[in-house]
Amino acid sequence: MSPACDMAVSVGGIDLTNPVLAASGTFGYGQEYSPYLEPGAIGGLVTKGVSLKPRQGNPPPRIVETACGMLNAIGLANVGLAEFLAHKLPWLAAQPGAVVVNLYGESIDEFAELARRLGAQPGVDALELNVSCPNVKEGGMAFGCHPGAVGEVTAAAVAEAQGKPVWVKLTPNVSDPVPMALAAAQAGARAVSLINTLLAMAIDARTRRPVLANVVGGLSGPAIKPVGLRMVWQVAKALAQSHPTVDVVGLGGIMSGADAAEYMIAGARAVQVGTASFTDPGAAGRIAAELADYCAEQGLSRAEELVGSLRI
Repeated sequence: MSPACDMAVSVGGIDLTNPVLAASGTFGYGQEYSPYLEPGAIGGLVTKGVSLKPRQGNPPPRIVETACGMLNAIGLANVGLAEFLAHKLPWLAAQPGAVVVNLYGESIDEFAELARRLGAQPGVDALELNVSCPNVKEGGMAFGCHPGAVGEVTAAAVAEAQGKPVWVKLTPNVSDPVPMALAAAQAGARAVSLINTLLAMAIDARTRRPVLANVVGGLSGPAIKPVGLRMVWQVAKALAQSHPTVDVVGLGGIMSGADAAEYMIAGARAVQVGTASFTDPGAAGRIAAELADYCAEQGLSRAEELVGSLRI
């Protein structure tokens, strides 16, 4: 039997017991999935996006299966900050693993206020700014597609985050993610997460109508993994040269421990599991265990040895 590998990693200003996190928008606020995971099975979770006020999101239908993936146009439905602080965070703070709160604002001032109020909470380990959601008409795409806007939002959040690390979740809906990553790094981000969903649509040929009420949505699942790997590799290379202390968190189509390993080989220090949790509620824990087995089989003493180990 191969000796066990130390799976602990440091990423984006926080320490994780293993590199696997549950991705925002796919894991609720954690409690929903607790029956399917052993405590401490994953390094932590990124919460469903939190906005200042509750959001109902887009009208249904807002999820549809596609070949090798799914489309969603949820529209950032969430309970709002007050409800999150009163009834979601206390449970999260009592669990093992890191708590990264994903947050969304429709203006720079809203991002700053959310960062200030969430940063003051002892149960919050880091903040992840959602500047990349393709389903909301106001704000999201504009912030995520322009380096200047990414930098402004990041700087505002960092200034108000009470010292908590700020991560920025980047959009893949640009020709080159590197300028956005560099803007976030320059503005004080400790990590960038990529990729979010790819803007896409589905059509019902019989009715000749879009399947989603929102017409377009975000494509996730195994179909987008090659895009995610390419963008993580590009961004990790660029950050290593200009901002070596800023980390990359990889996500997009991770369904197995081998998938997670590929992202780390490309340069990610941690990964997030998203759509897999819809098909298998215990997927994140299974993937963490598979990744540990892979590392041991490879003869690694530490999982961090995988990071950026691509051979070209």
